[in-house]
Amino acid sequence: MSKNIAIIGSGFSALSASCYLASSGHNVTVFEKNSTIGGRCRQLKKEGFTFDIGPSWYWMPDIFNKFFADFNKKTSDYYQLDKLSPAYKIFFKDDQITIGDTLDKICLEFERIEKGSSVPLKKFINKAASNYDIAINKVVLKPGLSPFELVTPETITRIDQFFKTISSEVRKNFKNPKLISTLEFPVLFLGAKPNKTPSFYNFMNYADFGLGTWHPKGGMYEIIKAMSALAESLGVLIKTDSNVSKIDVSDKKATSIVVNNKTLAFDIILSGADYHHSETLLDQEHRQYSENYWSKKTFAPSSLLFYIGFDKKLNNVQHHNLFFDTDFENHAKEIYDNPAWPKDPLFYANFPSVTDKSMAPEGSETGFFLIPIAPGIEDTPQIREQYLDIILNRFEKLTKQDVKNNIIFNESFCVNDFIEQYNSYKGNAYGMANTLLQTAFLRPNLKSKKVNNLYFTGQLTVPGPGVPPALISGKLVAELINKHHNA
Repeated sequence: MSKNIAIIGSGFSALSASCYLASSGHNVTVFEKNSTIGGRCRQLKKEGFTFDIGPSWYWMPDIFNKFFADFNKKTSDYYQLDKLSPAYKIFFKDDQITIGDTLDKICLEFERIEKGSSVPLKKFINKAASNYDIAINKVVLKPGLSPFELVTPETITRIDQFFKTISSEVRKNFKNPKLISTLEFPVLFLGAKPNKTPSFYNFMNYADFGLGTWHPKGGMYEIIKAMSALAESLGVLIKTDSNVSKIDVSDKKATSIVVNNKTLAFDIILSGADYHHSETLLDQEHRQYSENYWSKKTFAPSSLLFYIGFDKKLNNVQHHNLFFDTDFENHAKEIYDNPAWPKDPLFYANFPSVTDKSMAPEGSETGFFLIPIAPGIEDTPQIREQYLDIILNRFEKLTKQDVKNNIIFNESFCVNDFIEQYNSYKGNAYGMANTLLQTAFLRPNLKSKKVNNLYFTGQLTVPGPGVPPALISGKLVAELINKHHNA
């Protein structure tokens, strides 16, 4: 039962879905509004420097392996993957924590900070490993259609972990504030505060300490190139500079899309674009969720990003660096509780050229800086400049070097760009947070409840934010389409 399927957007979930659908025998066309594919995972090349514009962390390598294995391929068929050693470095006001590439190394570092802390750490990571197995092999592979999907023999025995929080779990076992921050950090990938995230999600700590941090040589965009090559080998047609402005509905069925002002008919329409934006492409009566619905949801942060070319190698930095030298709680409040520009922001700095010489000219450094901020706040060139100054001053102080006079160029990306380039709701960077009330069947549906033959995929639907979940989201929606259309 071959169908003609249109996919809106070309991010991870859209490309993932395109591969699964094409391999099931469907005719698949991907429409990307921008001039390059990848959705939020795009690339900036300038004066010999290479930047990943969006995601820069390669976690959960097993998910990538499974994706390519579904097509009898391996990641190594497309890109070289290196495990980072150390994984990353955290800067505090008076100390630095280096996260090694094995749990034994991390235990030694925890012991240095707090005597005896390696004992609860090993127990904590064992529990996280068990949760990871359940989450990845049972929970996230469900399409989010029913609350009963969460009910398995394994989750029933862990039901309390859905009502306790990561924050309470960490603080019960660790007293040192630096170790607490280190263990709460991975949850930020899920888009919510640790005190709002179910403790079951400590499986992210296993993803971090157990599976390690990796780097595809050439940057994260190599994955997009790999997925598009795979998609095209399966017969997928990918069209860039193709803006979809309307989804047409007739007799409660999605029948066509308007691309660059031309109407194109399809049997099935799948949107991998921002979910809220996708629904605005429908006439009002065909939308499932009101503006009021979206405004009440907890969205993951937006980001202020800087892409900087330095004319020298930098000292005292690793590939990934977290700057936790200010109050985590205050910054979180300024993102989630009282949205405002943070007074003393935490920030992240990525220097891929520390481990991958291909990403910067010889003797130079590629620098990517990120400040998490509330979605929907004011974004002006003056504010961006002010915050670049704030973080560079702190960066120079904490790494004990001058860098401002070594900047060749600096480009920024913020709320307005997320809205303009990705049609992102309020300019969010990571989709909808994975809080208790926004988990599994409580997230926006993969299939439209109002329009037949219309589906959605990506970080606002099941299973949630992040690159590995996006790959899974594409697989889930493809399975759902095949189920409904007898492929």
